[in-house]
Amino acid sequence: MVLRQMSRQVDMDTIVSLCKRRGFIFQSSEIYGGLGSCWDYGPLGVELKNNVKRAWWKTMVQERDDMVGLDAAILMHPKTWEASGHIESFADPLVECRQCHQRWRADDLQEARCPACGGELSAPRMFNLMFKTFMGPVEDDAAVVYMRPETAQGIFVNFASVLTSSRKKLPFGIAQIGKSFRNEITPGNFTFRTREFEQMECEYFVKPGADEEWFEHWVEARLNWYVDLGIRRENLHLCQHSKEELAHYAKSCTDVEYLFPMGWSELEGIANRSDFDLKQHAAYSGKDLTYFDEESGQHFYPYVIEPSAGVDRSVLACLIDAYDEEPDKEGTRVVLRLHPSLAPIKAAILPLSKKEPLANLSKEIAAKLRKSFMVQYDDTQSIGRRYRRQDEIGTPYDVTIDFQTLEDNAVTIRERDSMKQIRVPIETLEGALTRKFAGEPLDVLPEGGKLWLGWE
Repeated sequence: MVLRQMSRQVDMDTIVSLCKRRGFIFQSSEIYGGLGSCWDYGPLGVELKNNVKRAWWKTMVQERDDMVGLDAAILMHPKTWEASGHIESFADPLVECRQCHQRWRADDLQEARCPACGGELSAPRMFNLMFKTFMGPVEDDAAVVYMRPETAQGIFVNFASVLTSSRKKLPFGIAQIGKSFRNEITPGNFTFRTREFEQMECEYFVKPGADEEWFEHWVEARLNWYVDLGIRRENLHLCQHSKEELAHYAKSCTDVEYLFPMGWSELEGIANRSDFDLKQHAAYSGKDLTYFDEESGQHFYPYVIEPSAGVDRSVLACLIDAYDEEPDKEGTRVVLRLHPSLAPIKAAILPLSKKEPLANLSKEIAAKLRKSFMVQYDDTQSIGRRYRRQDEIGTPYDVTIDFQTLEDNAVTIRERDSMKQIRVPIETLEGALTRKFAGEPLDVLPEGGKLWLGWE
């Protein structure tokens, strides 16, 4: 499938409207007026989100022999956050308007006045971004725990256990996908900055001295991953942090940025965390977190390269980059040109009639394909409108069962991007779709297949 793209940038309001209309993303608790900066993924959104996570896991874990997975608990021992520095320094500068009392991140403001009313702002004070909660029935200081602000610390505190059980040798990595929570002062831009979000994170452990080479490797690999998912290369760039911008633990850091409607913003960060984390947790826990190198006979703390991506930001970037509009005889055709591996629905089953015998045959075809792909059965309204609905939600292929099917036992496959069609025998349909999802051109036909419509 050829993923044609428009060069223009879509605005965020258009994406928000599409997401609500077609069931990708809804405002959380909307019937109660909504909860600020919290979002629910609908029937199509959860499929897209899961497909992004599957693509990441396949690349980072399944296809590598130097990576293992982990799923650490969200609630961790409070000492974890002392060791990591989050209790002391995980904070943003907060200012408050003396007139309307709205609060803002000081480093987000362009002027020294309130963006809402123009009022005078207070002096900045540091605001810790971690959510507090209590474990057990008594709410006192001894019961305080935190909702994790990142998934990384779950990997570091499990380093020794994973090393022993997996018997991995350096270099190797531990990958994790999971929820994190940050009490952001000024969340916004739809799902770009939220208080509850999901991360795809890897800690890759290397020998000291090999860290810079591996850092460059991961920067290039992670940039290419987004391109492989169908995001246009011209909408991606790398931004290297200056020394003043680096986190206190980082030796170096480069962000993969995407051209969102609000401008270039971080999609993923790749950091060289040095040996800071393992040293800190060893000091606070009293446990040995060094690595024994059999070749040199030495114990040392590995350096860590961390590619850390946001699931929600990745989904948002894929939606924005895939969105397309083009003129047609009915006005404007909206097309979501998602990579086939990400598309929530892989194939739509569209009978030309709700009546028998087409309906029963169509349902049989849908039932068979569901064992291999996510499919959607749609028999409502005209075939043209159904095609447009599937185009708008990113379905790569439509399978139409028409009255000729009863005579030749064949169906048509319509390609989303080109709108061209081929006709294939029903017995070859599943195999043909599988090959098309893998990148086979539409005009490569199975036995008994033929070019159909749109090839003039």
